[in-house]
Amino acid sequence: MTETVEPAAIEERAARGRDRRGPRLGVFPVIIATVVLILFGVPLLELVIVPDWPLPVTVIGTIVVVLGAAALPFGLVFGHGRRGLDWAARMGDTLLGVAWVVFTCSVLGNIVWLVLFAAGVEAPARWRIVALAAVGAALVLLAWGYTEAMRVPRIKRVDVTIPRLGAGLDGAKVVLITDTHYGPINRERWSAGLTAAVNALDPDIVCHTGDIADGTVDRRRAQAQHLGDIRARLARTYVTGNHEYFGHAQGWLDYMRELGWEPLHNRHVTVERGGDRLVIAGIDDRTAAGSGNPGHRADPAAALSGADPDLPVLMLAHQPKQVTQVAEHGADLQLSGHTHGGQIWPFHLLVLTDQPVLAGLSRHGERTQLYTSRGSGFWGPPFRVFAPSEITELTLRASGLA
Repeated sequence: MTETVEPAAIEERAARGRDRRGPRLGVFPVIIATVVLILFGVPLLELVIVPDWPLPVTVIGTIVVVLGAAALPFGLVFGHGRRGLDWAARMGDTLLGVAWVVFTCSVLGNIVWLVLFAAGVEAPARWRIVALAAVGAALVLLAWGYTEAMRVPRIKRVDVTIPRLGAGLDGAKVVLITDTHYGPINRERWSAGLTAAVNALDPDIVCHTGDIADGTVDRRRAQAQHLGDIRARLARTYVTGNHEYFGHAQGWLDYMRELGWEPLHNRHVTVERGGDRLVIAGIDDRTAAGSGNPGHRADPAAALSGADPDLPVLMLAHQPKQVTQVAEHGADLQLSGHTHGGQIWPFHLLVLTDQPVLAGLSRHGERTQLYTSRGSGFWGPPFRVFAPSEITELTLRASGLA
């Protein structure tokens, strides 16, 4: 049984329509230029110039690096800007991933250099060995990372004890998918495989915690339509992620409703099993308030308006850092995505500067637990390095039951 409760009307933002882009217009090119200079400059220096290769090798290597450095911003701007050219996005995203991995291997190559130096290996042989080792490691990581990104996610199983959960809901299976990021690379077959994997788990509840796609419903419909074939006994629920607020949030909310899901746009549903009930609530992404979409913002109070305060609450919120706000409203378990587990090591170090956790189950306050998924898909670069994707099967457990 599912009981739907709509939230009270949310005030439209008074500052709607403000143009915040002005101060950033001059900063963005500088940031891009700096990133490109670092990502391509370090490998150029350490892998091409310093090893003192024969002239033809140095010239060819320099041309390859320079062309990559020129193509990267072109692909990102024309692929993810207003024009939204998928072929340009594929090129730019792939180059970004390749550049990141090669840059990382170049930096780590200095450890090999120290070992060779201590062993008495002379230059330029020392630098050439380091360069070949770095390139070889990068090729292996990129091949493995691409395979990991494009595969149907593995199933990760987690038991979560919720003290307020009734005995009738003990053993209820909640399947979490998130960050599918349907985008420039057509993953329609992958999407069908994801759906089959979820259905094989025979879930009671399925949750999607946002970042469905990069682009409009019309552009990504062929990939996303398979979400309509996902089955759940009690509820299929969805909340928006930050990528929906790049201009397509309401379209995805409407489409998910069309597919038979419950879009939890600051609202909740109540499900029942074995005579016990569970509130499933959802809030907008934390970026919603600044998106210019009227009526969009993360509002736990509205999401829980009218809910029985004695019932356990499962809250969907795209970003882990929203748990601070969610915990203040007494939710028992928050489900999130957003981090991708870092996606390409060691990017997780940057993720942790913005989010409280990277992945897994954590506790925040006396009542609230948070499960953060590494995500089911990938954003941008089609690589996952030391950050495998997942479909999460969370089995809810009541306290005191064997």
